[in-house]
Amino acid sequence: MKKTFPLLVVGILVLSGLGAVALPEIEQGTLEKIESISFSDPKLKELDDYVEVKLNEATSYLMEPGNYILPTVTRVFVFPFRTKIKNVDVDFSDIKEKILSKNICLATEPIPDIYNKKMPSKIIEENKDIISHSGLYPEKQYNYNIGAGRDDDKIVNYLSVKLCPIQYRSSEKKLYYANNAHIKITYELSSDPLVLTDEYEMVVIAPSKFTQSLQPLIDHKNEHNVTTKLVTLDDIYNSVYFPVEGRDCAEEVKYFIKSSLDEWGIKYVLLVGGRKGGIFEEKWWVPVRYSHLVKGDESSYLCDLYFADIYDDEGNFSSWDTNSNNIFAEWDGVIKDILDMYPEVYVGRLACKNIFEVKTMVNKIITYENTAYGEEWFTKFVGVAGDTYPDVGDPYYEGELATEAAFNYLDGFESSFLWTSNGKFSGKQSVIDEISKGCGFVHFSGHGNPALWSNHPPNSEDEWVEGPSCFDMRKLRNGDKQPIVLVGGCHNAQINTSLFNIIKGILENGLKGYFNTDREWGPLGEFWYEEWVPRCWAWSMASRSRGGCIGIMANTGLGYGIAGENWNTGRGRFLEIQFFRSYSEGKDILGETHSTELIYYLNEFPPMYDLTDCKIVQQWILLGDPSLKIGGYPS
Repeated sequence: MKKTFPLLVVGILVLSGLGAVALPEIEQGTLEKIESISFSDPKLKELDDYVEVKLNEATSYLMEPGNYILPTVTRVFVFPFRTKIKNVDVDFSDIKEKILSKNICLATEPIPDIYNKKMPSKIIEENKDIISHSGLYPEKQYNYNIGAGRDDDKIVNYLSVKLCPIQYRSSEKKLYYANNAHIKITYELSSDPLVLTDEYEMVVIAPSKFTQSLQPLIDHKNEHNVTTKLVTLDDIYNSVYFPVEGRDCAEEVKYFIKSSLDEWGIKYVLLVGGRKGGIFEEKWWVPVRYSHLVKGDESSYLCDLYFADIYDDEGNFSSWDTNSNNIFAEWDGVIKDILDMYPEVYVGRLACKNIFEVKTMVNKIITYENTAYGEEWFTKFVGVAGDTYPDVGDPYYEGELATEAAFNYLDGFESSFLWTSNGKFSGKQSVIDEISKGCGFVHFSGHGNPALWSNHPPNSEDEWVEGPSCFDMRKLRNGDKQPIVLVGGCHNAQINTSLFNIIKGILENGLKGYFNTDREWGPLGEFWYEEWVPRCWAWSMASRSRGGCIGIMANTGLGYGIAGENWNTGRGRFLEIQFFRSYSEGKDILGETHSTELIYYLNEFPPMYDLTDCKIVQQWILLGDPSLKIGGYPS
């Protein structure tokens, strides 16, 4: 059950982390929070062409393509919801200098995690040109971001302050580094805090056709004290519970979620319904929202985070259309909507296409939560990976390093690493056999498309080792021993796949254009992107009736990573690992674990600073029950 939002005094004393004597009034209603931080001296490592700069306290690195890789330190502060941050000021002191023998490493463009036999995996080569800066880089030593999101049973404001204690002047090859920083935050608490009730913890939103099949799940959740209410789309559109608002069906659903949060105090939202046909205009059992962030050749992709981000940092409804042009989550050059993106509710989707799949998922969830607890199979972790961005002589096998880093967060688990480097990932059957034994978690880290997942052998860009395809999921024989799965790769959770896409492709491009394989003739035909499969890779695994997985997180669009020794300084690998960090910290409800990893990423890489960081968070979808108790309930 929920706790009510803290009283004003408690909010001051607890959430600000300071006692009354430490909160001097600057002007009426204004408070201060102060923190001092010390930094060690940077560690320098000379490479063939560059110098690498590390810092013990670093939480991430500046990775602006074509610029210098420098460590950063992020501090996160949590305030009561609707707190007004009036000013953030950081003073750096004890500045030292050091002359370097070479310039610092440059950051490259993030690499897409795409897999297609007609396309290379590493499509962006490292920029070897040193960019000269007459001034210091970075010019400003700190920036900050504010977002409204969920913290357990509270809606709060997150303030993340990114510190850059190290600067570089390339014209002199001179490094400047501070040993201390002093952060001062002035803020004003809201007189209108959000008080959450505890009427319901979860709403399940589905079409009327699915209600009877969902009732056993509703009963099961209530029996486990997860107070749950089933709401049909007709209920929403006909204002049965709250007055309907919104410009389209997706916004009407989002406004209903907002009202459910405000009036009922909900924590979880389960959307039950995937695509149900349509050729030129897709049809859905439950509405979806596409982001219109343009990066490379991809100009839109599915984004369920839209339904989870209810408020912006000022406490207003987060419309995802701040320029009011009816193009949601738009970012195309200088035109962009300003998004908050921190989730206030934990959202998951069962992308069911029919009643059979609804019944399958209901049975799987009930069985898992009733039987998984204390079972030996749950304490097994399977990591499937290879050399994600191969380079001859490069000892960094990024996918393998990511799966190992994920496992290191899991106390009490045993590992099974299926890697191309150790020969245990030798093809799809090796993966099917291992998962069929039963396991608690599986982490795939590599390349994908809607139908396939794969990775490279060490130092071999032209070779692939294929994992199971979406059509191979029927071969999984793990029964009720079903894992939580994370998938690093492109488009593995592109839930708009459908056989209708073949018809659309032929009508739009003609037979030759749609099936073209000759790049000299023209662009690669859309058939080879495999968006025509009946179920995408991730949903094929989740909806497997006699095995598969109980929940899966993967990308709806192009995923991105970083090659070489900086593999974990940001992008997709960094996000994947945050899930296991969240679980290790006690977040054992699937939706909370998933949302917390997003919050960790948003705190470190604010969404409106970089296209890639924004996209990475938006497209990381949860296909599963957000209220799922990971590892099941004690009997």
